[in-house]
Amino acid sequence: METLAVQNDAVQQGTVHKVRSVRAVGTRAVLAELSGTQDVLALQALLLETPLPGQQDILAAAETVLVKADSPASARRIAARLLQLDLTAPAQRGGELVVIDTVYDGEDLAEVGQLTGLGAEGVIAAHSGQVWTVAFAGFAPGFGYMVGENQQLEVPRRSSPRTAVPAGSVALAGNYSAVYPRRSPGGWQLIGRTNARMWDLDREQPALAAPGHRVQFRPVRDAVALVGESAAESVAEPAAESAAGPAPEAATEISGSMPEPAVKQGITAGLRIVSPGVQSLVQDLGRHGHSGLGVSAAGALDRASLRRANRLVGNAPSAAAIETVAGGLKVQAAGDQVLAVAGAPSELSIESAPDGTGETWHRTAPMASPFALLDGETLSVGAPQSGFRSYLAVRGGVGVSPVLGSRSTDTMSGIGPAPLTAGQLLAAGGEAESGVVGHPELQPDYPGTGVTVLDVVPGPRADWFGQAALDSFTGQDWEVKPQSNRVGMRLEGRPLQRTRQGELPSEGTVAGALQIPPEGLPVLFLADHPITGGYPVIAVVVDSQLDLAAQVPIGGKIRFRWAESSTIEHNTTEKEVSN
Repeated sequence: METLAVQNDAVQQGTVHKVRSVRAVGTRAVLAELSGTQDVLALQALLLETPLPGQQDILAAAETVLVKADSPASARRIAARLLQLDLTAPAQRGGELVVIDTVYDGEDLAEVGQLTGLGAEGVIAAHSGQVWTVAFAGFAPGFGYMVGENQQLEVPRRSSPRTAVPAGSVALAGNYSAVYPRRSPGGWQLIGRTNARMWDLDREQPALAAPGHRVQFRPVRDAVALVGESAAESVAEPAAESAAGPAPEAATEISGSMPEPAVKQGITAGLRIVSPGVQSLVQDLGRHGHSGLGVSAAGALDRASLRRANRLVGNAPSAAAIETVAGGLKVQAAGDQVLAVAGAPSELSIESAPDGTGETWHRTAPMASPFALLDGETLSVGAPQSGFRSYLAVRGGVGVSPVLGSRSTDTMSGIGPAPLTAGQLLAAGGEAESGVVGHPELQPDYPGTGVTVLDVVPGPRADWFGQAALDSFTGQDWEVKPQSNRVGMRLEGRPLQRTRQGELPSEGTVAGALQIPPEGLPVLFLADHPITGGYPVIAVVVDSQLDLAAQVPIGGKIRFRWAESSTIEHNTTEKEVSN
């Protein structure tokens, strides 16, 4: 096994400001390690102004910048190019200036005054008397980590996090300041409040303070009404944070209500939800390119099955469909519809509308084949015979309103349509590409009661683990725990021991990453994962097998195997290249 950790000799000699090293994060992303916040801001500015060939998205964090590529070949070229970039010129601080009116009456203001030795009035003067720069996005959309012009206000987070921090709270932790965009648990020190809407999807730029923006906090004495606290959504903040600031962990999960269903008004034809089953969501191929706003891609977990279902009914591959878990979904046709179900093989039973005497008829439909559901007929999706997730496509696509270019539900951030509920009527949209439906298709085998083998490549922090832990990682069967969801799959097995203590500064991560929290049990990130994390990533599932991973059911077994391109010897954990 070999991890990519390409180091830059010029940085080691301290002659210029350059990327210190580059580490692979799976096969389609690389992590540039830098010497500090100023270099992070400089690299971020360079990549935003002049994207590298094949660059799809970037995500700055405390000491790193994650670059996602359109292919493995592009990722390798980007890694080499990053080492050549000159970051000596200081990052330009000419970003848009955002002024945030702030009432400085936070519950922790006096304590922060004691911790810094400035007193309450001194804290207010220091916080409002400098211009802050948004360095990177945080655990929730609109949560920007802001760095100041000095270190006067460096304070630890609270030893006991609050269960509820009001929306609009102005806070400090480590060297950062931030404004909570919505009501959430949190452990930052609260020094004030504002009614500024930090995240508003009705704006062209949803984030009031995006990476690169400058922020000036302006003290005001008048009462400030907090942002729609009664209507605010709740989001879980990470339970653990690194010394460099909060680091979203795999345990993060949405708690509280999702937005109201984003459905069109006056719908007369489509699909009515009779029962959503365990969970049914609207998903397409996701919203990519918004990591800088704190938004993950989301989208169908089994992308191949979504594409197959859409292909069968003549839709565009990225059309929105219904992703349902473990069976139980029932839908009724409002008007004649053409449907197809792909993914986990299940019994598809259809009940007709009652005739004049109240009688109904029953028939079945095949998987992975288009069929008609006539007006008033009801389709029931049975429990999967194998696999876990099924995809129901309707000709024209599910017609809900897009958010940031996608119709997908993001269970982590609460963006997109709410989970489907009984009685809801979904319109069929205009995403049909073909005048004809597709032919029945063969489906792959899906995970059952046996062990599913997933190929992995070494993660960017595989060197946090010794040979014994690496052998244990691939030498045992991991069981999928019931706490798993679209954010991540929690695995049960023999815990893995690290060779390094402490936590990482928050850094970008990807779907397929296997984080190892302190208890030593892996969490496999899926599509709704937090965009950053502070636990070491030991390995990353190869992109082509993420669909298979998403079909492993609760209680199923997984065994990880190093991909063939990796060597099996851990004694070559780093590859050094000199400029």
